[in-house]
Amino acid sequence: MSSPTRGPAIEIAGLRKSYPSRSGDHLVLDGLDLTVPAGTVTALLGPNGSGKTTTVGVLSTLLKPDAGTVRVAGHDVARAPGAVRATIGVTGQITAVDDLLTGAENLRLMADLNHLGRRDGRRRTSELLDRFGLADAAGKPVATYSGGMRRKLDLAMTLVGAPSVVFLDEPTMGLDPRSRRALWDEVRALVAGGTTILLTTQYLEEADVLADSVAVLDGGRIVAQGTPAELKAAHDAGSLDDVFLALTAPPAPTTDSEDLR
Repeated sequence: MSSPTRGPAIEIAGLRKSYPSRSGDHLVLDGLDLTVPAGTVTALLGPNGSGKTTTVGVLSTLLKPDAGTVRVAGHDVARAPGAVRATIGVTGQITAVDDLLTGAENLRLMADLNHLGRRDGRRRTSELLDRFGLADAAGKPVATYSGGMRRKLDLAMTLVGAPSVVFLDEPTMGLDPRSRRALWDEVRALVAGGTTILLTTQYLEEADVLADSVAVLDGGRIVAQGTPAELKAAHDAGSLDDVFLALTAPPAPTTDSEDLR
């Protein structure tokens, strides 16, 4: 893991986001504050429905914030969404590859979308196929790929435009242990090259081994943040699983005197 050497790559202050529901607006993010230094990995943890994916959606300009200030690589997501999109890459929970195309064709398509030009696009495609160990399968339809290969191709497609900030939303969900660790190695290599990573994950071991900082989201706010070691020490816990349970456990039901009769 790396030490922060530059200013913040992500700055969130007072972020609020609601969704309409039959019973009125459902508040998901309630004054979220988060700062991510450049060239680091921050893991965003929280129970299902806590707003992790919503946070990534706002940061990647897919969702508009209701209130607050959100800046990525110095650009305001509401005022300069185009500038934000030019600096980021996103790997979502669902693998965004075209099964009918080959691996190389998927990457060349992303190169075209990033306006790289024919020569630069083919060079970048070749680089990424080699980097992710997909060169031998480059000419095969993605429908024939294993889950691990599809996930590696998905991350490679995210990197075609050489983004400085990458959002990984549950990137190893459903992968076997070997494929998961291979993806961890790619994350480490990205950060070693100066890329900033915001990672959401349900695998707390993943956060422990990869993250410079861990932020726990609950009730629409960050309830704790620090290095994995700091959080474990603060809660006298042997693992991030124990920290997570301590911070996000539902309140115990109250019992009044009449219930004891």
